Amino acid sequence: MKRTNVSSSNIASIGYDERTETLEVEFLNGGVYQYFDVPKHIYNEMMGASSHGQYLAQNIKGRYRYSKV
Repeated sequence: MKRTNVSSSNIASIGYDERTETLEVEFLNGGVYQYFDVPKHIYNEMMGASSHGQYLAQNIKGRYRYSKV
């Protein structure tokens, strides 16, 4: 999945597959996680957030199924 580099203290890059509604997050420590059934507007909000990590913690973690890649 193609990811976009972001400026964050915890996240290196973020990608999204619109067809499968899969959000992919690469952390600075090298871990990559995929979150499933994430609507596109959530991805768009995360990309526009002033803090990507805070948005992830408040709106995605604990709400969507995920898997470490």
